[in-house]
Amino acid sequence: MKIVIVEGYTVNPGDLSWQSIAEFGELKVYDRTPEHLIAERCKNADIILSNKLSFSRETILELHNTKLICVLATGYNVIDLGATKEKNIIVCNVPAYGTASVAQHTIALLLELTNRVGIHARSVKEGEWLHSPDWCYTKTPIIELAGKTFGIVGFGNIGQQVARIVKSLGMKVIYYSPHQKETDLAEHVNMQTLFTQSDFISLHCPLKNDNYQFVNKMLLQLMKPSAFLINTARGQLIHEQDLSDALNQQSIAGAALDVLSGEPPNENNPLLSAKNCIITPHTAWISREARQRIIYTAAKNIEAFLKGKPINVVS
Repeated sequence: MKIVIVEGYTVNPGDLSWQSIAEFGELKVYDRTPEHLIAERCKNADIILSNKLSFSRETILELHNTKLICVLATGYNVIDLGATKEKNIIVCNVPAYGTASVAQHTIALLLELTNRVGIHARSVKEGEWLHSPDWCYTKTPIIELAGKTFGIVGFGNIGQQVARIVKSLGMKVIYYSPHQKETDLAEHVNMQTLFTQSDFISLHCPLKNDNYQFVNKMLLQLMKPSAFLINTARGQLIHEQDLSDALNQQSIAGAALDVLSGEPPNENNPLLSAKNCIITPHTAWISREARQRIIYTAAKNIEAFLKGKPINVVS
């Protein structure tokens, strides 16, 4: 059994072990793989493990021995599932591994938008407090969260965990999901109401064909001038030029993003220079604990597949 990990570095830069995967066969690990080398590196692979690398139809049709692709993530939109079905390749993912980490990062972005700890800490390091005429000062307004409305788009495991945390901060929580859920955590509202009423909006929905760039000029115009947008889901959910325009025109107060439409971003991405836009390099998922869960679940996926009872199958 030949197993190839085509992009191992992001999941395991050296602080974890691949031993649980290696137990199933001959393992080859590549830190990174350009798309044009996928077929060459995987030509003899029975099982492939990948993360965010795109597996196009052309690439998949060149995989003559592959029987299983394990996505080392929850999202699997990078895999052409039509092609894998044609080739009878099973695709499985790793669900729910990052609920705690992504929710935690969402709250970190929320607090950075409201308390600006980074800006104030840097000002102290730069000597500004030493020379202040007053015993305290602020570089930006500080916003109290209690009593504010927090809107969540998408109410799966992560959205619900975020709801629990912000509710404990005294916030009113509303949510939009195509399927209303029985919950005491938040009130279900339609999308327009959510964008109109929320002081903070956080995206926690999967990327699908029908929500590509759904956060566009029309919805952004519904937001309060004092409202903020947070995205730890997928960058393609947002029309980036429309968001950049809204930020630069100060029609909304700010944004905090862990994801962009292209990663790494193109230097011309309008959000890189937009006003009051905090961007982190897709790190919400990347705690050591979450990455360990990815490897553990991937090993379980392989074990179940080899027993003829595959789990976490998406195609």
